[in-house]
Amino acid sequence: MAGALVDAGTAALADGRWERARSAFEAVLATQEQPEAHDGLAEALWWLGEPDASLAHRERAFVGFRRAGRDGAAAAAAFEACVVQLIDFGNGAAASGWLARAESLGGDELAGWIGLLRALMVADTDEACAGMRRCIETGRASGDVDLELSARADLGGRLVAAGRVAEGLCLIDEALAGALAGECRRRSTVVWACCTMLGACETAGDLERATQWLRVVDDFSQRYGCPFLHATCRTHFGGLLVATGRWERADRELDAAIRMAARTGPVPRAMARTALAELRLLQGRIDEADALLCDGGDDLVRARLCLARGEGDAAVDLLEGCLGGAGPPRATCALALLVEALLELGRLDQAAAAAGRLDVLGAAEPAGCAGAFAAVAAGRVAAARDDAAGAVERFRAALPILDRLGLVFEAARARFALSLALAPGSPRAAAVEARAALAVLDRLGAAAVADAAAELLRSLGDRGRATPRVPGPLTRREREVADLVGQGLSNPEIARRLHLSPKTVGHHVSRVLAKLGLRNRVEVAARLAARDPH
Repeated sequence: MAGALVDAGTAALADGRWERARSAFEAVLATQEQPEAHDGLAEALWWLGEPDASLAHRERAFVGFRRAGRDGAAAAAAFEACVVQLIDFGNGAAASGWLARAESLGGDELAGWIGLLRALMVADTDEACAGMRRCIETGRASGDVDLELSARADLGGRLVAAGRVAEGLCLIDEALAGALAGECRRRSTVVWACCTMLGACETAGDLERATQWLRVVDDFSQRYGCPFLHATCRTHFGGLLVATGRWERADRELDAAIRMAARTGPVPRAMARTALAELRLLQGRIDEADALLCDGGDDLVRARLCLARGEGDAAVDLLEGCLGGAGPPRATCALALLVEALLELGRLDQAAAAAGRLDVLGAAEPAGCAGAFAAVAAGRVAAARDDAAGAVERFRAALPILDRLGLVFEAARARFALSLALAPGSPRAAAVEARAALAVLDRLGAAAVADAAAELLRSLGDRGRATPRVPGPLTRREREVADLVGQGLSNPEIARRLHLSPKTVGHHVSRVLAKLGLRNRVEVAARLAARDPH
């Protein structure tokens, strides 16, 4: 019976039916210790996104194989344990120990793969790249396509990190094409190449390439599950889903990344929590974002949190710190947010200077993220200067780029900004743009910006939403503003009390009215007199 169950589990693994494989191997282990069952269960659990449990069973498989005198199988188990410790948990010491064990027991069969992991763990770029090139040749000479493709992907990732972006991305594209076409024998090669691709695109700021590959990867995902099976890789994946407007799935993937990172070092854990915090901020769930960032987090996202709370000065300080030594992708995001923060504070000249710095980055990438973000920033500055024509021109220049890149939320925000610029002189055109923005923002669940778009439509005589959005709870800052509105304070008075700009207070008041379904400040005071507003 145990043998039949192991065979059934092995067949399920071959077909990518991970839960069925798990059940079969667990049934074996419920009655007896068997290294093959532990090894198979480890593989199924890894694909199911449970690296902790996978590693535990892989270690038990290693011990079982050693006791049975099966050194080749033990070496393979040691190699897989090394990969999990290195990639999933970032534990270099444990990874080195397992790799040495695999090398001692494995003989020639694993030599190429051991060489690849050795190259991955080398700090010196030239030495690492030379080792990866040797692995490519070894794979080609031996017919081990998985080794060749994995080494190509790793070499590409290392070259991108060293600044040789075009050369590196070309190697990664080649590796992914072969892996996803089924040229390889191991599905884990798809995981290997996919994770390298996401990391490289993140480093290079090549969102368009990552988005294009995701469309190809979707077919694999539907059959075998998510191929982004390392915690950091899954965080990058979740962040890409956020950027491209797939927020419901992003929520699931980032939650999985946080669970997967539970045993990792502090950096992968912080990355996963920060990515989910950024999604929460875009959704207007500020208190939840605050809780996710309680132990720190990336300063760029913390600045976004400060800005959402109306703490513009703190946001500016964080963003200026982010810009010290930042590469172009990170500098683009930091400068774009800095322009918004400075405009919220009424510091127009400084905002214009920041937009000018962003324009320099945009000139190097006019059809990419930097170009689009630079155009939006320039549009915001023009709007603040009451240059409606200039603002409209810049927003319209940004929209085709954002739409092409699939940056759904940023495109909707730019479209809303365009509608605001159009409103004084072209109210009908403004209403068209605001309705288009509102439809996307409501679908995403971007509460704060959606409410502002709906308010603009009402001011233009449009009905706004065809159906009312279910309002979210008031944030801490919104409750503070609501209390002061209820006490009869004006926006400038509230601004002085809370150390905010009057414009920021106006945004908070608008969100309070929308969330509570009220029409004016008098109704807020009446609601507060009757009961607590939250």
